[in-house]
Amino acid sequence: MDGLGPHALGITYWFDPPATSGPHQVAVRLTGRRLDVDEPRTPADDFATVARLAEVRPDSGRTALTHRVVGKAAGRWHVTADAVATVKSGRDRPDVVRLPSAEAAGESTFATVATMRAPGVLLGAWPAMVVLGVTLALILQSVLARAHGLASANVLVVALVASVLGAIGAKGYYRLTHMKERTRLSLSGLSVQGFVIVATATFIIGGAIQGLAVGHLLDATVPALLVGQAVGRLGCLLAGCCAGVPTTSRWGVWSSDRRVGTRRVPVQLMEAAAAATLAVATTVLAWRTPTSSGGLLFVAGVAGYVVVRQLLFPLRGLPRSTPHGRQVTLALALVTLAGALAATLLG
Repeated sequence: MDGLGPHALGITYWFDPPATSGPHQVAVRLTGRRLDVDEPRTPADDFATVARLAEVRPDSGRTALTHRVVGKAAGRWHVTADAVATVKSGRDRPDVVRLPSAEAAGESTFATVATMRAPGVLLGAWPAMVVLGVTLALILQSVLARAHGLASANVLVVALVASVLGAIGAKGYYRLTHMKERTRLSLSGLSVQGFVIVATATFIIGGAIQGLAVGHLLDATVPALLVGQAVGRLGCLLAGCCAGVPTTSRWGVWSSDRRVGTRRVPVQLMEAAAAATLAVATTVLAWRTPTSSGGLLFVAGVAGYVVVRQLLFPLRGLPRSTPHGRQVTLALALVTLAGALAATLLG
């Protein structure tokens, strides 16, 4: 990465929250000097900045705060950290607790890598798990397609096209719902909603073009979609995305959102477990009753996953873009699920 630019520094300060009653606000002053300077020093060879973290509770456990410094010269740097934790009390002035100072030396790196690196984050985990999820999904779909009397080769062609177009749809959906964010040409910023919408449309249109029974194709596909989602959410946990809110509960899992590493609600694991459970249930139904399916299993499976997803959203550390979108989506998903189940039982 030495030849790529711009460079940035990724600096992590580890600390234990003060034992005094909180929550605390932590401020870390970071001061850096570039070591390998041969020419007269410039503003690009030094920096001083402050990283802040609000709502740090005394019993939240070991915490890692990662801050990135951009716009400085590439090279080897020495950085010192001085931190304080403050908590408002009944007096006029807040209580201040000084945290341990620290220092370290290290190299700058490509800015894109610096934004992704943090304690608890495994570089490359997300794309690796997505590839694994897609592979397992295609295998399962092929097996179920044969059970439904569908030509596996034709189904595979449609599935590959749906995967590519679905990825484009996931990126487009994310951009439409996050217009205020700066555009980034990377794998980050993908919405599963966009993938499902575009992939489903591709299966319907592509299946009709290929002469496949669309209802059976969708029923053979929904377990595969759920398997892919279950595996992909494990990649989210390892990559530090879609992280849960911080918690002091013992059943919390230490994980990172690429900025703060702390004990969090394991919402990625919860969603992965729910998707895996639905995948098993829909696989059994798709395998045992292929002749009675006409797309209702697909509708029920997707609606069930949407219900679980909406129930888990409040546990994620991301703000919602609309005030009532979650409630409306949850209500529609519940009605759709109930309708699909009723139609299956009456049929």
